[in-house]
Amino acid sequence: MARLENYSFGRLTVDGHEHTHDLIVLPSRVVGDWWRREGHSLHLEDLDGVLDDLPERLIVGCGAYGRLKPAPTVLAALRRRGVEVELLETAAAVQRYCELDAGRTAAALHLTC
Repeated sequence: MARLENYSFGRLTVDGHEHTHDLIVLPSRVVGDWWRREGHSLHLEDLDGVLDDLPERLIVGCGAYGRLKPAPTVLAALRRRGVEVELLETAAAVQRYCELDAGRTAAALHLTC
């Protein structure tokens, strides 16, 4: 399970390795350099590489100022798949992830705005 710490605008340390690009943390792996088709939107296709690996909870770090906005269809599709989604500013998302069972939680984190 990944250990998240030291978030600041544009930076997050995961298991001792500093990330400077958006990332997805799964129970079994970390996907660095996470790219979305529209920078401040989240579409289901942006999760294509991890969709089948998502556990029951997904914490979305919407950026330091909350600018990342998931499309309502994404939230509905994830709920239909049995994934509970929490949307938080990234600092709060990192904190929330650390409070939860990392074996049953994933995090999709936008590190900047």
